[in-house]
Amino acid sequence: MSERNLSSSSPSMGPRRGPFGGGPMGGFGRPVEKAKDFKGTVRRLTQYLRRESWTLLAVSIMAAASTAFAIYAPKVLGRVTNLIFEGVIGKRLPANMTKEQVVSFLRQQGQTTFADMLSKMNVVPGQGINYDAVLEVLALLIGLYVLSALFMWLQQYIMAGVAQRTVYKLRKEVDAKLARLPLRFYDSRSHGDILSRVTNDIDNIAQTLQQSLTQLITAVATIIGVLIMMFSISPALTLVSLAVIPLAFVFTMLIARYSQVQFSKQWASIGELNGHVEESFTGHMVLKLFNRQRDAEQKFDEYNDKVYQASFRAQFVSGVIMPVMNFLSNLNFVAIAVLGGLRVANGALTLGDVQAFLQYSRQFTQPIVQTSSIMNVLQSTVASAERVFELLDEEEEVEKFATPVLIKPDSIKGHVRFEHVYFRYVPEVPLIEDLNLEALPGHTVAIVGPTGAGKTTLVNLLMRFYEIDAGRITIDGIDIRDIRREDLRRLFGMVLQEPWLFKGTVRDNIAYGKEHATEDEIVRAAQAAHADSFIRKLPQGYDTVIDEDATNISQGQKQLITIARAFLADPKILILDEATSNVDTRTEILIQRAMADLMKDRTSFVIAHRLSTIRNAETIIVMDHGRIVEQGNHEQLMAKRGFYYELYTSQFLGAYAEELA
Repeated sequence: MSERNLSSSSPSMGPRRGPFGGGPMGGFGRPVEKAKDFKGTVRRLTQYLRRESWTLLAVSIMAAASTAFAIYAPKVLGRVTNLIFEGVIGKRLPANMTKEQVVSFLRQQGQTTFADMLSKMNVVPGQGINYDAVLEVLALLIGLYVLSALFMWLQQYIMAGVAQRTVYKLRKEVDAKLARLPLRFYDSRSHGDILSRVTNDIDNIAQTLQQSLTQLITAVATIIGVLIMMFSISPALTLVSLAVIPLAFVFTMLIARYSQVQFSKQWASIGELNGHVEESFTGHMVLKLFNRQRDAEQKFDEYNDKVYQASFRAQFVSGVIMPVMNFLSNLNFVAIAVLGGLRVANGALTLGDVQAFLQYSRQFTQPIVQTSSIMNVLQSTVASAERVFELLDEEEEVEKFATPVLIKPDSIKGHVRFEHVYFRYVPEVPLIEDLNLEALPGHTVAIVGPTGAGKTTLVNLLMRFYEIDAGRITIDGIDIRDIRREDLRRLFGMVLQEPWLFKGTVRDNIAYGKEHATEDEIVRAAQAAHADSFIRKLPQGYDTVIDEDATNISQGQKQLITIARAFLADPKILILDEATSNVDTRTEILIQRAMADLMKDRTSFVIAHRLSTIRNAETIIVMDHGRIVEQGNHEQLMAKRGFYYELYTSQFLGAYAEELA
């Protein structure tokens, strides 16, 4: 094919590689140092949750309710401990004395500490454990745990819907954005990295919204609720527990600053790896043909090692937080146990209060640890969100007119003019300069020239896949920049050297050329392209499913199907880019006849390498380095004995020499 390898055979163009750093390893694949705008990215991501405000409020209420029941449970459990402990102590006291008498007696005996502890207890001398009261409190405790679990389940259920609806909207925007981006974007970006942004990064955002966000809400509610309960039991012990927070905060901030960089590198390196895998599997036959499997494996190992190094550092850094926070939590637990025991002995607290406080201290440090872990997850999520937003912020194909010129395809004659057209893919590298060309209605214009001459670029400009730098291109006197792109491209039918088929039936692939095509129209198009006979010999005929790589049919059959698609589209202007290069000689003759019928009364642009196929064209333009160096019909150009003459004779002399050899 020519120098700009279009990978679609229909007016709906797909991703392709360009000539300046494109392909699966270009563009976005480079590692990202860190999020460029952390706060801005978080703010923008939050905007996607605005329509879920009331649902998020309900989730927060449920989280608060679940947390409240869970927080109150240790206090109730402390009552059970007190009932059992008071029963055990009371059983050992004389039944013929009151509690006050026992306390007074102990003080007289010098057992002041035990007397102080006993004075704070609801003990009845001579009475053992009140099992009925214990069972009542346990029933209340079970009820609290059931309600807490129920509200937690509802919270997770509702939040799953919020997360998926939000990500659905984001994924839909990305898909629509990809359809609006110009081919220039796909030329300079890695296919694998684009896929990584659409799949891995968005999935990472979904997972965070569904899990980490609810965990964060619960953690905040737990911290607030536990603090209230801890202060109600003992302000002094609460201040001891709060001493952990500054240490945890400083440690988390130091780790988060480093982990953000590593998570960004992790996702960027995954994009590089995806790009290499996509490239290797797409061209696996070429790899095997040239015995390049070892080179591909070495490259894979290099990219895989980069993913390993970035992922290891990111996971290691986030993993350091948990043991350190657990260490701080254990120190806090020991301190509270010792101080709490002393206060029980002094009668300042009951044993049940200390037990409840110890549980609260665990509940207090756990959400702090959880919040620290969530902060690292958020670093990864923000890095992913920023990559997605970078894609959404890419410059689109923007129409620059206030009011478009409305055209009716039936009224278009197909008079095409290039007037002093200038264009460059790269600003520093000239390509097309001061190009003038006229294609009369119903005429065939053949474009020939060496690779890199600008042949396919001419077609790209005509269909506004790229915008010209200067000059203008008109169809029936209308500047194509005044026509909406979708209206303009409805005028064209295209058959490329590399056929593009999607996974689906043969019928669906042919019908791609015309919306709501009937069965008769599809069959007639296949017959016109001489594809009907081989299609009917397929296992399921027109219902045969073509796989993703179209490996279950031959290259020539794929080309015939794309030609049938062009027949069905019935375009006003036809573009053929070496459309018969992948078929045998006999089929090529049949297709040439069919093409002659297809091109009747249509303006046609034919890019050709085999010059024998365009001898009957009304106009042949010869391009070299973006310029038209010769123009005329076959006889006129041969008579000039110029560039075209050299190209033509070299092909046939080469073929003749091969026959003699």
